[in-house]
Amino acid sequence: MWQSYIKHFKNYLRLERSFSDNSIQAYVRDVEKLAEYLEMNQIDVTPKGLLEEHVLGFLKYVTELGLAAHSQARILSGIKAFYKYLVLENEITEDPTELIGAPRLPRKLPDVLSYEEIEEILTNIDHSTPEGTRNRAIIEVLYSSGLRVSELINMQLTNCYFDIGFIRVLGKGNKVRLVPIGKEAIKYVEIYLEHVRNKIAVHKDSEDIVFLNRRGKQLTRVMIFLIIKDATENAGIDKNVSPHTFRHSFATHLIEGGASLRAVQEMLGHESITTTEIYTHLDRDYLRQIITEFHPRG
Repeated sequence: MWQSYIKHFKNYLRLERSFSDNSIQAYVRDVEKLAEYLEMNQIDVTPKGLLEEHVLGFLKYVTELGLAAHSQARILSGIKAFYKYLVLENEITEDPTELIGAPRLPRKLPDVLSYEEIEEILTNIDHSTPEGTRNRAIIEVLYSSGLRVSELINMQLTNCYFDIGFIRVLGKGNKVRLVPIGKEAIKYVEIYLEHVRNKIAVHKDSEDIVFLNRRGKQLTRVMIFLIIKDATENAGIDKNVSPHTFRHSFATHLIEGGASLRAVQEMLGHESITTTEIYTHLDRDYLRQIITEFHPRG
């Protein structure tokens, strides 16, 4: 039912509004995200039957995924345009999005980095030092796989399946998930393992831990924050950047690039916003494809 309305909306944007192909695709993706959210949460409602509470639930969902306020506002504008179209076509008499305002944009700089800023951070790391080689690998993994800082510091060698492009992660509540890792991240982790970690006298309690300090021990959360702070300052980026910023950026860039909400949710290890059930695990080949197609460094 949704696809039929979306198809007519697409024709309307092209023929009557003369929008560019890129703009049309963006508007259509916004509405498709809403339709996907409804399907995922088993909310059986047609475009005509959508209520304001459904839209608010969707906005809460994308907020929990880590989407920045400006990205939420853009998605909402696409959904509002769709419902203005339905009113114009006399398909509905009341617009469920009419009273919903755009998310308030934060006064401080948003904690989401553009891809260009991430590249700037990565290229300004000093690769001539062992710490620099390690730090490059750390940031590549954070951005490539959207890991929490606790998941990163506990990342284990025996849980790295680089041959198939996955890492096994122990997340919140001791829930295990397989997360795709991009080829650039694999490349820099392998450089670190071969040229830096192999030359460290590893402490017996950290033998399976991937990222170590110079004394061969597991890194702390505080150390990761300091690494990120130094790398950001060296790149001349005036934003409040933390390890979680790369997780937010990971989700934002994938979703804005057209990736499925469900796939991003699976990779982040989130549970449903509206139900306590965990979504069915997706096929690993599909998750690998999501990273390859939609992640800038996939």
